Amino acid sequence: MTRYRWFVLPAIGAIVVIIGWMVFLSLGENLVYYLTPNEAVEQRAQFPDGERFRLGGQVEAGTLVATADGVEFTVSDGAHEVHVVHEGAPPELFREGVGAIVEGAWDGDVFRSDQLVVKHDEQYQAPEDEGHPYEVPTDA
Repeated sequence: MTRYRWFVLPAIGAIVVIIGWMVFLSLGENLVYYLTPNEAVEQRAQFPDGERFRLGGQVEAGTLVATADGVEFTVSDGAHEVHVVHEGAPPELFREGVGAIVEGAWDGDVFRSDQLVVKHDEQYQAPEDEGHPYEVPTDA
């Protein structure tokens, strides 16, 4: 048994290293990070118009407006604000003051998105008045 130990232990170590390397490579290709508005503005030159990335921040109060194609709003991280034009129906939990991540690209000074994800905690309560369809809350 002792003469096989010198072969088995390095072989097991090599297999563990190969599996770890494959997991590391597959995670690296599938991880998608998002930029805060401050980072997006600072790295504007690295993301020309049309190049997709994710942008995350708080939806500013008083900026959410329903449009024919979706919604427009401003996301902020306290340092910078970015105006977002989103095409498509927003998630039901989307409203002013929540954290949101949008995926899209710059179009001049506007960020145009086609995917919208709302950050929320694990506690959810159904609205008390379930008889009415969802409407985008606005100040107007």
